[in-house]
Amino acid sequence: MQQSEQIVVGRIGAVYGVKGWLKVQSFTDDPESIFEYSPWLLSQKTEREMKVVEWRRHNNGFIVRLEGISDRDEAARLTGADICITADELPALADDEFYWRDLIGMRVVNTNGYDMGVVEQIMPTASNDVLVVKANSNDGFGKSERLIPFIQSEYVTAVDKEAKQIQVEWPSDF
Repeated sequence: MQQSEQIVVGRIGAVYGVKGWLKVQSFTDDPESIFEYSPWLLSQKTEREMKVVEWRRHNNGFIVRLEGISDRDEAARLTGADICITADELPALADDEFYWRDLIGMRVVNTNGYDMGVVEQIMPTASNDVLVVKANSNDGFGKSERLIPFIQSEYVTAVDKEAKQIQVEWPSDF
């Protein structure tokens, strides 16, 4: 897998049993969709391509058996490894859908033209995602951070991927 941008989609957890099974923590929106990607690029101190031989649900998570791993000691060397894929492997999205990685780093400007800052991270909440916008150091309202709900057509009026800018209907002083 020679690709410049790698996306972390999960992490290898603890060893499960004596036959080389491992627990897996999925970071994908639908947790089972982590198994749609193959091979996985496991990244620790080094990188290693691995294919999933079989997997199954276990309690609230998953366990997996990887190709070439047949005992507990071999499996233990993989614990804590990030499960990566290349950006090209991500499914295509509709025009009004975005990956978080695309939104992070975008400039946020309100409909009055006020530069509110840059998206530093995105917080998931039960009802919707929230943009965490790091305000400019010379913010006219003394804000260091703004939390703006990512609700399209209500607060987020436009996302321009080319210009790396998000336009919002949000008061400058809030």
